[in-house]
Amino acid sequence: MKIFSILSALSLFTLSSLPSLSLMRSAQAAVLVGNTEGNNIVEVDENTGQFLGEFVSPFSGFESPDTLAYGPDDNLYVSSGTTRENSAIYRFDSQTGALIDRFASGGGLFRPYGLAFGPDSLLYVSSFRSDEIIRYDARTGDFVDVFAQKDGTAEGLNGPNGLLFGPDNKLYVTTQGSVADEEGNLDFAFPSQVLRYDVDSAEGEVFVSQPEPFPTSFGFVSFLGLAVGPDDGDLYVSDFANGIRRYDIETGAEIAVLDTNYTETEPSSNFVGSLTFGPDRDLYSVGFNTETTIGSLFKFDAVTGDRTLIADNSPQLERPIGLLFKRLDEGVDEGAVVPEPGTVVALLLTGAFSVSLKITSKKALTE
Repeated sequence: MKIFSILSALSLFTLSSLPSLSLMRSAQAAVLVGNTEGNNIVEVDENTGQFLGEFVSPFSGFESPDTLAYGPDDNLYVSSGTTRENSAIYRFDSQTGALIDRFASGGGLFRPYGLAFGPDSLLYVSSFRSDEIIRYDARTGDFVDVFAQKDGTAEGLNGPNGLLFGPDNKLYVTTQGSVADEEGNLDFAFPSQVLRYDVDSAEGEVFVSQPEPFPTSFGFVSFLGLAVGPDDGDLYVSDFANGIRRYDIETGAEIAVLDTNYTETEPSSNFVGSLTFGPDRDLYSVGFNTETTIGSLFKFDAVTGDRTLIADNSPQLERPIGLLFKRLDEGVDEGAVVPEPGTVVALLLTGAFSVSLKITSKKALTE
């Protein structure tokens, strides 16, 4: 009777309920890439560059997805839209890509680029074509206020791009240097910089001034993506015009530069998008051909700075800008050995096995 009870209990655990090969695959990382021209988000194998399918397919209202970020609820948030009417932050299930809602919009939002969740339970969004940073309630998506806006000076919020809260809880912002009029038309009048804001006072300062353009660039600088190194704590900033720069996050002093010119031409025939650090602690980015808009995925070794081209001219990457690593299934140990079904039965019979599943531009220059 006791053996019968154990076997009956075992019948409740199908192969889909136990750690299996499918879970082993999902425990491997994958890069989510936002295609600003394809109006979708795709999955790419971070080791082989293999296209794994669409994570979010195109749908009405979802246009030019730019920045991807995880929220405090572990869902995926994506900035989208090129007009005042369709500018919004969408929320998706981080495991399935299913649309949850059109989370935040309004308040003057016009072509959102960067987004970041602050320590004050607010969602900060850069409104590129109105030269503002807008705040929304991070739980409800309701408009709160305009946190910062252009002031007409060269040190102001001129064409805000990426947003990042640093370990000091200050808000770092990349600016393109452009200024938009009421219709969103751009005038490239000022330098591209990294600004730093105190959240409590909303006072900003220039943290990184515009450097000299990369030798292989088209002769301009356009700061875009931001990331903090998990090991060195330094600030990494991508230059859309071709390159990545590394800065001391306390002083703003430049430490190193990384060349993103994977086409090896001069000037480079590729632009570069946002940044993210992977589970391997290496730095990943995307770029695209300036003539075809076909994209590539590459990474830099965190220690040596050596570049590896993972996906080269992949037709599934259509003018990619945003990227982020897909969240792994919770409760799955990536290094765990998956037992065969027969082994599971034997372990159950001996009482030695238990299963606990936890349910756990510059973008186009005048875009």
